[in-house]
Amino acid sequence: MAASVDIDALRHQLGRKIVEEDEATAAPMRGMTVTFEREEKPPARGEPVPPGWHLAYFPAAAPRNTLGADGAPTGFGVMPEMPFPRRMYAGAKLTFHAPILVGDALRRETEFSDVQLRQGSTGALILGVQTRRIYTPRGLALTDEQQTVFREEVPPGQQSGIPKREEPPADTPWRKVWAPDSVTLFRYSALTFNPHRIHYDRPYAMQTEGYPGLVVHGPFSQQCLLDLLRDNAGGREIKSFSMRARAPLFDVAPFTVVGRPTPNGAELWAVTPQGTIAMQAQAELA
Repeated sequence: MAASVDIDALRHQLGRKIVEEDEATAAPMRGMTVTFEREEKPPARGEPVPPGWHLAYFPAAAPRNTLGADGAPTGFGVMPEMPFPRRMYAGAKLTFHAPILVGDALRRETEFSDVQLRQGSTGALILGVQTRRIYTPRGLALTDEQQTVFREEVPPGQQSGIPKREEPPADTPWRKVWAPDSVTLFRYSALTFNPHRIHYDRPYAMQTEGYPGLVVHGPFSQQCLLDLLRDNAGGREIKSFSMRARAPLFDVAPFTVVGRPTPNGAELWAVTPQGTIAMQAQAELA
């Protein structure tokens, strides 16, 4: 099937852009605080939005008739409709230029910036990249390069292939265990206006997509890593954060996030219940 994909037709659409406006309101910050079990007050007007929490803004207001069978938007925004129906969050590169303050007027420019056809360990896939730049009245605040993988359908009755990865390093002094249940995943879906059914529709996730349970959002796990970093950074600001998703996580068992300092920042990992790498990240601190 991979040979029939016209990757050049997709590449022809690179450079598509849209511009949106929003406001950094306080209500989503309260939602993020409780969803991620933060023992802190939500940021008030004039205070910085914590790293990663910007995903509660700019909801993808795709009309119902633009949603695919999996609930996620198809051909909405800058990303063209892909020939493979299944999609997963593959990673992100965040560059924090300046704070976003609660109460700021926001402008976001989104560009379809890259697309590649690849052969992965579980079959053919397409990697699509959107580069998002968020501006406040003071200028560029954040560059968020988001990567999405599109995969072929799972044949009826078969399980989805899940990559097996190596274990993370043992010398990771930072550690926290997470056990997100269906309520937590629903809350995060609502906060980020994410209609992808693999995160809240258990029969769909298991019977159609072939997963063992509900899939933990890639950005949810990413936020767990960012919060672990923030809690152990000693007050230093995060300048950049780069994350690659390597295997999915599910609500059927707890997972762990671990990390360790490096000369310029930190290395972090999300670890499956089997002890293998689900996500790996690097960060630079000011």
